[in-house]
Amino acid sequence: MTTTPEGVSLGMPQLPAPDFPDDVRARLERDAAEVVARYPDSRSALLPLLHLMQAEEGHVTRTGVRFCADVLGLTTAEVTAVATFYSMYRRRPSGDYQVGVCTNTLCAVMGGDAIFEALQDHLGVGNGETTDDGKVTLEHIECNAACDFAPVVMVNWEFFDNQTVDSAKRLVDDLRDGAEVAPTRGAPLCTFKETARILAGFPDERPGAVEASGGAGPASLVGLRLAKGETGPARVVHPRDGGPQDEPRGKVHEPSPTEHLSSHDAPQDTSASDPAHPAGPAAEEGE
Repeated sequence: MTTTPEGVSLGMPQLPAPDFPDDVRARLERDAAEVVARYPDSRSALLPLLHLMQAEEGHVTRTGVRFCADVLGLTTAEVTAVATFYSMYRRRPSGDYQVGVCTNTLCAVMGGDAIFEALQDHLGVGNGETTDDGKVTLEHIECNAACDFAPVVMVNWEFFDNQTVDSAKRLVDDLRDGAEVAPTRGAPLCTFKETARILAGFPDERPGAVEASGGAGPASLVGLRLAKGETGPARVVHPRDGGPQDEPRGKVHEPSPTEHLSSHDAPQDTSASDPAHPAGPAAEEGE
């Protein structure tokens, strides 16, 4: 028991964190040196180094915190403050597959809440808990910018779009059974430790992974295609001059000055889209 000079108890003294075995530490030091060399200030390497610790142990342990502090010349308190601030760093053992169900507004109303509740019952775990076989950790997650594919489930940050309760159950069952599982889009699925090493900035050496990674899905690109004029004709809503509602596909529609375009069509200048209310310069005070 440790006490202050005034006799106030500070609780049990904390034992020092264990170190990695010599061969593991030597390997991690080589990887860490590669990470630190990317930055003009070594402190900036802390986030990828924490990912590297997760790649080694599956979560950020006291040993990992001590390692990062030693490499970067920081205190363990400084490293711990960062590791506990970000939800992407796990602070206790977790599964090979982090299954996150989006429960933000759009995904929730499209079925995300029902999926999350059903998976808790199906797996017998609560939020942030891991199945007994160590395969799946279930959690609810915040928006991952895939609202046009709601409801979305992510596994180790790869997208599984337009899910239902039944498809989500099949997904976690396949993960636990070791069956091959392919994300809706993006790179092939890998374990959480493998994902953490990629997030630390090391090359993804899986065949075809680089070619398949990134890129938005078709639904996300509709607006961009419209803006570039790469789709069929714009649909005119309530034409003021009695013009046609639609034109043959393949011909880019050129609106007349009196037509009112849908908000889903390509962007137009205010004065062109509504000639009755042109956007002129702001009037100066006193005019």
